[in-house]
Amino acid sequence: MKISEFAKAAGCQAVTVRFYESKGLLGNPGRTPGNYRVYGEQDLERLLFIRNCRALGLAMQEIARLIELQDKPDLLCDDVNQLIDDHLFDVERQMQALQTLQSQLAGLRRRCDAQRRSSECGVLHALAVEQFKSGNTNRAKRQ
Repeated sequence: MKISEFAKAAGCQAVTVRFYESKGLLGNPGRTPGNYRVYGEQDLERLLFIRNCRALGLAMQEIARLIELQDKPDLLCDDVNQLIDDHLFDVERQMQALQTLQSQLAGLRRRCDAQRRSSECGVLHALAVEQFKSGNTNRAKRQ
């Protein structure tokens, strides 16, 4: 199948397919005599695998490692489990950061009555003088 059919079958855009190819997650597809990309069922399985990994929030390097492990079926699951455990730890940390952020925002919201003028706004005052914990939920890059 050509790239447009392939992408549609996986529920994504052709640009996404090209992106995964550029990152080395999808192998180089076959080509027609007219130089169009041609994909098969194994390619579709791989693309769906990648999309499932992305849906779970896995980073490109994590997906690359899982593909490497998938391509070596005689290896044990220890490395897979460790990767998933690490990702789960990251997700738990992100959830804690989001709960902190939610609490801070709710506290800020309680400080302001909509009937006040902005010069008397409790939110604006608090943002100017108080120190808030970072609500940054970006995962640290692992080497």
